[in-house]
Amino acid sequence: MEEGKERESAAVSDEEQEMALIREKKMRAMEEKAKTEKEGRESGGAVIDHPVTITDGTFVEMVKKYPMVVVDCWAAWCGPCRMVAPIIDELAKEYAGKIVFGKLNVDENPRIATEFAIMAIPTIFIFKNSEPVDVVQGAMPKPYFEAKLKEWL
Repeated sequence: MEEGKERESAAVSDEEQEMALIREKKMRAMEEKAKTEKEGRESGGAVIDHPVTITDGTFVEMVKKYPMVVVDCWAAWCGPCRMVAPIIDELAKEYAGKIVFGKLNVDENPRIATEFAIMAIPTIFIFKNSEPVDVVQGAMPKPYFEAKLKEWL
């Protein structure tokens, strides 16, 4: 009888420890999210967790407004662009508050496409402090894009 109570007590203790670890992990995640949101507010606005549509008219303002901007140059008819789009969406959520992502349709915005001599799409530019620091041409897997972003963070 005594052994049964000890086993039951040990099982409850293990469950309590597991719950404590889950609570601790959740609390860290919530603190990190709050910190990211606070940093976004301090930098002058809400945290942007999705790609923003960029046009010839908004491009310069966008690149100057945020410390790090990733611009996905694409077109609706481009198959590889459609493959990259969900990756850009995921990265925008994961790096919200640190990097702002934008999408520039090169067919609708030829001035910027010409200015940056975009000859192939998708072309993804990384801007840091208003300057282009890196470019990726073609559809690449998510880990490749993440490695590029981490180089510049």
